[in-house]
Amino acid sequence: MVTRKEDFSKWYLQTIQQADLMDYSPVRGCMIFKPDGFEIWEHIQAAFNARFKEEGVRNAYFPMLIPETFFSKEKDHIEGFSPELPWVTEAAGEPLEERLALRPTSETIIGDAYSNWIQSYRDLPMQINQWANVFRWEKKTLPFLRTSEFLWQEGHTAHATAEEAKERTMRMLTIYREVVEELLAVPVVAGEKTPSERFAGAENTYSIEAMMQDGKAVQAGTSHYMGTKFAEAFDIRYLNTDNEHVYAYTTSWGVSTRLIGAMIMMHSDDQGLVLPPKVAPIQVVLVPVGPWQKNPAILEKIEELNTQLKAKGIRTKIDDTDNSPGYKFNEWELRGVPLRIECGPRDLQNEQVIIKLRDESDKKAVPFADFIETIESELTTMQTRLLTTARAMNQANYHTNINTLDELVEHIETKRAAGELPGWVLAGWDGTEESEAKIKELTGFTTRNIPFAGQVEEKTTCIVTGQPAKHTVWLARAY
Repeated sequence: MVTRKEDFSKWYLQTIQQADLMDYSPVRGCMIFKPDGFEIWEHIQAAFNARFKEEGVRNAYFPMLIPETFFSKEKDHIEGFSPELPWVTEAAGEPLEERLALRPTSETIIGDAYSNWIQSYRDLPMQINQWANVFRWEKKTLPFLRTSEFLWQEGHTAHATAEEAKERTMRMLTIYREVVEELLAVPVVAGEKTPSERFAGAENTYSIEAMMQDGKAVQAGTSHYMGTKFAEAFDIRYLNTDNEHVYAYTTSWGVSTRLIGAMIMMHSDDQGLVLPPKVAPIQVVLVPVGPWQKNPAILEKIEELNTQLKAKGIRTKIDDTDNSPGYKFNEWELRGVPLRIECGPRDLQNEQVIIKLRDESDKKAVPFADFIETIESELTTMQTRLLTTARAMNQANYHTNINTLDELVEHIETKRAAGELPGWVLAGWDGTEESEAKIKELTGFTTRNIPFAGQVEEKTTCIVTGQPAKHTVWLARAY
């Protein structure tokens, strides 16, 4: 395999293919989720679904095809998505009276439904989520991270007051941060997007941003406060307690299968995939070693141990193929299985198994008497260890002492010449699009988000102009 340092993008593609997570589709920019890849998504879905339902958000489903007139109702929205929209123009051999877009997102069609469903303050809040596929005809694609068709969830809510809608917007961002960190062991930075990076049609967009091992950023989730813009466009009005017809305040928020790509880029190594135990399709693989075919007691013991693990809800597999132990070990390393158990004739005599954690180099002997407790503990410890390791990597690549554009250019050039990561840079920004564009033009770095108050030390001068800074922002290259 190509190493991460030699060619990070090629390493990533090799990793996901050798782990058998996906395959390429004959349609440009699209991908096929193979069972292991899709099961990771199922675990992500389950975690978010549980949190959404705790919040009173219910799942529904809306059509994929959206009439063109719906987009024209919200000017900023259609301008933001128009370059990426695929259109259906013909059906059954006949041209359609109106073009239908394959949904890039569902604010428009859900807004139309809400205008019919919401009549009174008693109908609020309305809080719906859907799990769906969406289409954005990307020019440059990368499996999981950026594809022409991808899977996601999109939540859409309507509220009686701006305060309630803003509270929902921020609450969902918090849930995103908690789930991504706790489930995927990917640390993130939460904050507000700059106006140029806002979702098309939103008043405010907030994001969680994750740093990959190559120092680039991945936007891992977004939550949008829409104010009354979509309510006005789609006539989402209700009769309030003062007997007045007023507009509702709406939100939308979403995460996608790019979380899988971010998780892979965050944890995997030059030997292949590394999966956090909570989302691994197979958490433990059991491998008989030595002349086990001649000793039925070895496989019998492995099956007994496997039964104990399954009783605890641990996802397992017994590899009793006739491949060599070395082949098996390499195969399961490539596929990222968190924990491997080996058992042979000597282990039976010593009443123990040998275990190997995917992210550690050493093996450990575990007595049969302590088997279940140890395996559960090791999986929990690995989950925590991956997050701790990722946070340490982030801290080592945050740069907070760069105060001018010349210093930023020099920093990037120096780091690259030394074969090191430019990482992320905390900078002051005067709030103008001109300064933001200048940073991108000269460095390729973009604003990731404006971290919330108290998260970082506030910068006082703009990195571009030297004038007083209006905001402190994270700058980085991004996927």
